[in-house]
Formats: sequence, C-alpha cells, structure tokens
Amino acid sequence: MAPPDEDPSPRQGDVTQVLSDVSRGVPEADARLLRIVYAELKRIATAKMAAQGAAHTLQPTALVHEAYLKLLGGPAPPRAFQDSSHFFTAAAAAMRSILVDHARRKRAEKRGGGGPRVTLHPGLVGAADACERILQVHEVLDRFAAEHARAAKVVELLFFAGLSIEEAAGALGVSDRTVKRDWRFGRAWLLRAMGDE
Repeated sequence: MAPPDEDPSPRQGDVTQVLSDVSRGVPEADARLLRIVYAELKRIATAKMAAQGAAHTLQPTALVHEAYLKLLGGPAPPRAFQDSSHFFTAAAAAMRSILVDHARRKRAEKRGGGGPRVTLHPGLVGAADACERILQVHEVLDRFAAEHARAAKVVELLFFAGLSIEEAAGALGVSDRTVKRDWRFGRAWLLRAMGDE
C-alpha cells in the first residue's frame, strides 16, 4: 500500500461523512478515507513507536498500513463507524493488537531455535525488551478493563495509540480532566499490578 496524498488535518465532519460512505459501499470512499486519516494515523503510530525505543523493529508506516487493513481491508464488508472518534478509537485498538502480535512473534523467535540459552546481564538488555513490556501491559490491561472499562480505554488510547489527553477525551466523549484522572489511576493500578508480578 503506497502512502496516499495526505490531508494534514482531518476534520471530524469530513471523516464521519466518508466513514458513512464507506459503510454504504460508495465507490472510492475507502481511498478518500485513507487520504483524510493517513496523516493522523501516521502521527499516532510514530509517537507510539518512538515510545518503544530503538529495539522495536516494526516501523510506523507498517503499523498504519496494518491497522488500516485490519479496520477496513479484507473480504468482509467494511465495519460501520459512528463517527471519527469511533474510528480513531478502533484504530487504537487495532494498533494495540498489531503491537501485541508483533511482540509475541518476537518473543517466540527469541525463545525458540533450539540454540543454547544465554543469560544476559540486566544492564545489557536495556530497551531491548520493549516487546516484553508491551505484552506485560497488554495482559495486565485486560484484567484492569474487567473492573475499570473507561480507565482501561484511556490507557489503551494513550499508551498503545499515542493519543494526547485532548485527543483521548475527544475520542471518548469525556473531559480532559476525566482522562487525566483515569490516566493517573490506570497507570498507578497497572504499575502496582506489574510490580506484584
């Protein structure tokens, strides 16, 4: 998939209208949607990948393309999205899923192969275990979501999709203050849970 000509600032109404066209099967609507949302998805993916450190091998462009295909590609009819917030929230979930799948493959490669096991000094590992961190957060976040669904969605949008506080508030239809409170609570809960493990 070649990067489209980007619309640098998607407007919510434009995205919502094109999403409606996509769900109705209007010809070329999916290409228009990609043009409108590509820059924003790329910005989100770039922010997320920067947070993963240099050891991460998945590139932002690949993450955007995989997430877009997961949302709208394939033989099944396209999903119906209510509006741009719904779309970007689904994109965040798709990016999380892709990052987790990528981390699982990396973990399997690292542990497989039948070669001799070598224990590295913890100081030598450094940022190399961004994949392990993604998996750990993913597993703990699922437990957290069972009790605190909205706060878990905030963590997903900020941690996995790299959205800002304001963007997450818009996507969830809540205030910035609510997102900040959920983010503080979610981080504390997750850190405590991961520390216990």
